[in-house]
Amino acid sequence: TNLSDPSARQACQDQAVTDLQDAQQTCQAGFVVRQTACDSFGPAPYDPVIDPANFVASIDNPYFPLQPGTTFIYGGQMPDGFERDEFAVTHNTRVILGVTCVEVHDSVFTNGVLTEDTLDWFAQDRDGNVWYFGENTHELEDGLITTIAGTFMGGVNGDKPGIIMKAHPAVGDFYRQEFSLNNAEDFAQTLSLNEVVTTRARTFNHCLKSEETTPLEPDLLEDKFYAPGVGNVLTVDVNTGATSELVRIIRGQ
Repeated sequence: TNLSDPSARQACQDQAVTDLQDAQQTCQAGFVVRQTACDSFGPAPYDPVIDPANFVASIDNPYFPLQPGTTFIYGGQMPDGFERDEFAVTHNTRVILGVTCVEVHDSVFTNGVLTEDTLDWFAQDRDGNVWYFGENTHELEDGLITTIAGTFMGGVNGDKPGIIMKAHPAVGDFYRQEFSLNNAEDFAQTLSLNEVVTTRARTFNHCLKSEETTPLEPDLLEDKFYAPGVGNVLTVDVNTGATSELVRIIRGQ
């Protein structure tokens, strides 16, 4: 109504209708994902008990080892250009819910330009499960922050940690990786424990294959592959076919 040009006003109204239809479709698809998850989890509320005494200082889960000073370099062609992901395990820690977490600095570059800058916090319990306690994430465009969506921290505003990797994965496992309602709600399901993956780095045997979904982006479906003793070696966008693979590992930084 603030546009004096009738054609521009009509175009704006048409776009609003399209946006509404897209939002309704996303909402319905997200509902289906949530319903499927609820069928798997059951009716009990998600409220993990976090006892700081049950956590250890290092993270040595064979499918998700995080040795401080190690940087994992990933690369792959994405719809927006070539993406380089630097997943650096720092020597920094952060205490969340009384648990001392390892800090990871995850930097994503698209065509050489920083487009996502994130700090992640992980900790391992005495059983060997690796928990995801939070992240502080920024997406950038032309050097300016465009969104911090997905930022969460266990114990803040109802946010709760989830498990990023189980101690003893089994085919069929279905679990929450994070919980921040309408903000960060990734689910993972273990599909296989014996995949062979070849990347530019090398060929990896006996890999775990995990399928990750979220009701917040129901069209996003990723397969992730984790090699024993290494960690994540390949991520595949099931819908687009885009891949991000391990290029090299830099140790001792």
